[in-house]
Amino acid sequence: MPKHYRPAGKKKEGNAAKYITRTKAVNYLQVSLAIFRKLCILKGVFPRQPKKKVEGNHKTYYHMKDIAFIAHDPLIEKFRQIKVHRKKVKKAIAKKNRDLADRLLNRPPTYKLDKLVLERYPTFVDALRDLDDCLTLVHLFAALPAVDGERVEVNRIHNCRRLSHEWQAYISRTHSLRKTFISVKGIYYQAEVQGQKITWLTPHALQQVLTDDVDFNVMLSFLEFYETLLGFVNFKLYHSINVNYPPILDPRLEALAAELYALCRYISTGSGRVTGNSESGGAIKEKEDENKKESSKADESELRLAQLQHQLPANEPGTLMHLVEESTAVDTDDDETKECKSLFKNLKFYLSREVPRESLLFIIPAFGGTVSWEGEGAPFNEVDEDITHQIVDRPTQSHVFLSRAYVQPQWVFDCVNARIILPTEGYLVGRVPPPHLSPFVDNDTEGYIPEYAETIKRLQAAARNEILPLPGDEDLDNSLVAAMMDRTESNEAAEKKMKLEMLEKQYHDELKMEIDGITFSNLSNKKADKSLDTMDKDDSKSDHEDDEKKQAEKDSADISTALMSRKQRGLYKAIEIGKERKRDKVELLKKRKKNSESSASAKRR
Repeated sequence: MPKHYRPAGKKKEGNAAKYITRTKAVNYLQVSLAIFRKLCILKGVFPRQPKKKVEGNHKTYYHMKDIAFIAHDPLIEKFRQIKVHRKKVKKAIAKKNRDLADRLLNRPPTYKLDKLVLERYPTFVDALRDLDDCLTLVHLFAALPAVDGERVEVNRIHNCRRLSHEWQAYISRTHSLRKTFISVKGIYYQAEVQGQKITWLTPHALQQVLTDDVDFNVMLSFLEFYETLLGFVNFKLYHSINVNYPPILDPRLEALAAELYALCRYISTGSGRVTGNSESGGAIKEKEDENKKESSKADESELRLAQLQHQLPANEPGTLMHLVEESTAVDTDDDETKECKSLFKNLKFYLSREVPRESLLFIIPAFGGTVSWEGEGAPFNEVDEDITHQIVDRPTQSHVFLSRAYVQPQWVFDCVNARIILPTEGYLVGRVPPPHLSPFVDNDTEGYIPEYAETIKRLQAAARNEILPLPGDEDLDNSLVAAMMDRTESNEAAEKKMKLEMLEKQYHDELKMEIDGITFSNLSNKKADKSLDTMDKDDSKSDHEDDEKKQAEKDSADISTALMSRKQRGLYKAIEIGKERKRDKVELLKKRKKNSESSASAKRR
């Protein structure tokens, strides 16, 4: 008998024991393929790629431990109960027992995914790291039409809209937004929450159409888990800034589709409250000693407020709340947060009806600005004299106020990415705005820096060094212009002096040659022959040096590749191909830029 002989039916070894195909996993769990797919999505189980595929290369494999992990979860029993419940309802309807069918429909078996969130994300930082896809999917479903009879329930769309607005309100309130970019797919945002960079994509505010190319059952399974996850994340974030969750919105603003503004108002007035709504959060319990400590802290804060109240003017509404925020707030903001908080400080924006309102209502307050819009529920009207910028996207305006600047929406996004207030001349109404550069691309790594990026860099350097004059400061502007004029005049004088010295030296040399009896023709021929000989020698020498350098580089590359393994050699070749493609792309961009400049100069002529 061979040494490694194993009789049929005995225990398997190696990859055959570690991995299982999808068909066998479905039969092992005794569920349908749709329920198995949903369980894998909710539990975070994904297919594996074993080194040796025992059943064949055309099959999907799962780890046996993952399948056992799913089999011991109580959620699989809930799905079986739901399947039995549907059969009972179908049987009652078939027997025309409407009363039994109604009773069954009113009492369906339910389940919660709270345990799965804690199971998959033991710490809060783990949940923040995995929040990119969650936010993108929730914002996508929030933009879908809430129509009865469609594939997505109306309540689910409303819930996604509520969760997305709660997240945006927190980011706007804490000034955590860092980057934003408008693309064809939608609007990209990047925020920094507790040291974690979170990037998500929101679709444009257009009419969305549900196509047949998308499997909505799979997406709804992901959405079911992401809704629970984002609810827990919002709960934790709101309690970190001492705001009750879930928020209670103004019904008037909610009816006017201004939920984001209502949430911002709720958070701004809710900061400093003691969070005690434990029923809304789920499973948060506090011990008696902690309650005693909180009550003592509350008594101390009430005493402090009573002392501060005598110092308040009685005719200013809301002064007590502002003082509470200032007294209880701890200055823990880093330099980047302070910079973002003061970007649009003391600026007042007004949005016309044709601009993307929700994105601008999210971005402008996140960077310290005050914003209003055209419509009911707005905090101030268009005729307000304190408005500094009006965001429009129409070529003509019915009424123009001379005290404000009319700019296109791209100006706000470019100012956010540059972290400075850019000049508004290039973004005026009716003009073609400058190119919208992505903040997610590193131009130095790519090897090509656009022209407008260099302009922004110069403006940033000038803003850091305080070279640019403030708006309306004419004395500083005139002094800078005068200094620049003095510098140019001094440079011109120095150049004239150098030319005169060269001409004087040449004149003296010619006089000396004339005294020695050297004619001009002999001198020119000698100089020409000498210059030709030196040029030929220099060219041959430079070519020889270049060839030697290229040969040395090639020899070193050949030696290094010869010492590599096949896998390393393949990776090295892939890297070189990528670098070559990047160089070709940069050359193409430079060529296009040159052609566009030449065509523009030809048109001007």
